[in-house]
Amino acid sequence: MATQDDTKYAQWTRLRVEREGAITTVTLNRPEVLHALDAVMFDELERAFAELAADASVRVILLTGSGERAFAAGADIRALADTDSTSGRAASERGQKVFLQIERCGKPVIACVNGVALGGGCELALACTFRIASERAKLGLPELKLGLIPGYGGTQRLPRLIGKSAALRLMLTGVAVDAAEALRIGLVDEVVPPNELMARGRAIGESIAAMAPLAISAALQAVARGEGLPIEDAMEVEAELFGELCGTADKSEGLTAFLQKRAAKWSGA
Repeated sequence: MATQDDTKYAQWTRLRVEREGAITTVTLNRPEVLHALDAVMFDELERAFAELAADASVRVILLTGSGERAFAAGADIRALADTDSTSGRAASERGQKVFLQIERCGKPVIACVNGVALGGGCELALACTFRIASERAKLGLPELKLGLIPGYGGTQRLPRLIGKSAALRLMLTGVAVDAAEALRIGLVDEVVPPNELMARGRAIGESIAAMAPLAISAALQAVARGEGLPIEDAMEVEAELFGELCGTADKSEGLTAFLQKRAAKWSGA
């Protein structure tokens, strides 16, 4: 049973942080505004993911929104209304920093998209390792309707995920796609009925958590560091990380367990 681990993690006003074994669920919890991303939400996400990244017992993080209506509806529109060119850039850079921290926390982050994920909410999902969607989910980047562009990394992550043409079509039309279309274009990785969303996320999380923790981290690093490099340079990164893993106790345990036909007992060393 998941529990709110208040003895380990700080108190929250915009989030719920619940621990169950090696998997921690971070739930956006501002339902009255469909989990709109305000300054306090960014501060709490930054703090939560810093704490989870430093906790070796946390292997996988699930990220979702409370209720069934929204993953996150986007940025706080009232706050954006008061920005000028200087404060607007600062707001963009703040969101980019927090989402980059989530993307690079060193642990798989599974977005469980339970409703609308628009604007900044879609950009938050894009910063996750992968995305599972409820059949009721809708995703999109409608910022051009407000005279803006995606400002939290969406113009860069979306083309890398689904291709330049498809990404520009979503941004330039401002259309929100349903879960089936999101799956077809590669924006999400799987679609499940609403009442199965969190269970499916947990099942995937448990399969990942059963792997060697150092190898999980190395796989994430290899992909992140190699992305955009010439293939020869990227393979140097891969060889470096492979070599590091070959010197670990977990590698010895993994090979021994395989030969002995038993489950490995990982130490993270």
